[in-house]
Amino acid sequence: MAISRRTFIGSAAAASAWGALSLAGAPGADAASPPGDVVGKITVGYQGWFACAGDGAPIDGWWHWSQNWGQTPSPGNNVIKAWPDMREYTRTYQTAYANFGNGRPATLFSSYDQQTVDTHFLWMQQNGCDTAALQRFNPNSSEGPTRDAMAAKVRGAAEAHGRKFYIMYDATGWANMQSEMKADWTAKMAAHTASSAYARQNGKPVVCIWGFGYDDGNHPWDANTCLDVVNWFKGQGCYVIGGVPREWRTSDGGSRPGFGNVYRAFNMISPWMVGAVGDIAGADWMYQNLTVPDQADCTAHGIDYQPCVLPGDVSGRQRAHGDFMWRQFYNMVRAGAQGIYISMFDEYGEGNQIAKTAENASMTPAGSGLLALDEDGTACSSDYYLRLTADGGRMLKGQLPLTATRPTSPTLTTGGSTDLARGRATTESSHVQNYGAGNAVDGNPDSYWESANNAFPQWLQVDLGAATAVTRIVVAVPPSSAWGARTQTLAVSGSTDGTAFATLVPATGYAFDPARGNSVTITVPAGSRRFLRLTCTGNTGWPAGQLARFEAYS
Repeated sequence: MAISRRTFIGSAAAASAWGALSLAGAPGADAASPPGDVVGKITVGYQGWFACAGDGAPIDGWWHWSQNWGQTPSPGNNVIKAWPDMREYTRTYQTAYANFGNGRPATLFSSYDQQTVDTHFLWMQQNGCDTAALQRFNPNSSEGPTRDAMAAKVRGAAEAHGRKFYIMYDATGWANMQSEMKADWTAKMAAHTASSAYARQNGKPVVCIWGFGYDDGNHPWDANTCLDVVNWFKGQGCYVIGGVPREWRTSDGGSRPGFGNVYRAFNMISPWMVGAVGDIAGADWMYQNLTVPDQADCTAHGIDYQPCVLPGDVSGRQRAHGDFMWRQFYNMVRAGAQGIYISMFDEYGEGNQIAKTAENASMTPAGSGLLALDEDGTACSSDYYLRLTADGGRMLKGQLPLTATRPTSPTLTTGGSTDLARGRATTESSHVQNYGAGNAVDGNPDSYWESANNAFPQWLQVDLGAATAVTRIVVAVPPSSAWGARTQTLAVSGSTDGTAFATLVPATGYAFDPARGNSVTITVPAGSRRFLRLTCTGNTGWPAGQLARFEAYS
């Protein structure tokens, strides 16, 4: 079987050794480069390759959602392993699957919709994902125009949400790679480096090339050809990352012999691990036999090291409710890695996505056989692997002590925690009749704040009494059946003095669904604030801001 981004064959010898080794700690390594947009940062692989019939994308089909892109996704026309949490997308597309277990229609998102990309980059902002590596396969095909458009959409979302991005070329199956990759960069992709959001390291725009040195028919180029491409990009002033086989250092297993000079021409090495490791024992074997000696080799040659961390394939039952991913974070940080690459952000096809995913059978099509995040019997919130990534990033940056114990709870519950906003003083931009701001913090789910009609923007503010480290906000409208589904566009800002406010979460459309209790949870960045303000700029259910609950939790 040929190696690709979707498959990676590990050696039998390595597999038999997994779990048989005791672990020794490794000293932290010195970075070859100072902190930048990839060194000292969490980078997530971003596919952005999902399209739906009717979304306006040039590819005009169900791109990467179904086996036959010309036909609607269904149980018999399926390539995905996990279903996304669809609650925060304002535009969705009907599939031929049965309704969800909760009775809602089985719809999917399109990456071609800017709101989708904005939502994903908002999640990155909220969960410590510093940089997105936009995957770019051979654009000289029918996929090219859609991929070109996605680069522009990612640029806009990164700029709007304070994230960085860079182009990650995947050379797999690209016959004329040597000339066409250079031409594509010169004619199209280099223009994106003008963006303030384009990732830079050591003052240079970042480019990654994935696929050099793999010993299979999809990556047939010799070492001189690959070295020419690497040096060409460096000649363009780029900082070049290599997405390489896991055996790059030893030139065996899946690595083509004779590529040592190619590997060491890269500014940063990022070995691929999807399909090569699937449990904690394997992660520990990888640490001992690959990560520690890889880091030492990179340090000796002045190369930055960015190992791969993956949440695990849901359908392969690899995740162990986060323990598998956390073990990798722990191992990479204690080895002294310069950065970490998460594979992947939105790869619902391989089932190793960290983006919000169905929590249980109520959020997947009935009878589809698709698994949710509770596949091992442990309930997980849809954003669990984003939150886990946030903690992994904090450990990488020294903001969280090195620990082998996963600090992140699989679920976020309000029942046993304290609502810091309950009964606190509130202010507002306006209200009508007796629907004042105090109704949102009185604990009564049926009383609510409503602003003046047809006069957006409107805001509601709570004074917590002292600066407090709030990490999430729960907002809701009354759960009564009389309150139908609506989407409110809300922004969150915070202040220490009630005068100078900073944006914590940019304006985003949140879907309030009666089937989900008309409740929404918003994750906010770490930091202490005394005053929290919600600003409403739109409501599809009524021309005013409406909130029955405004809760804050630490």
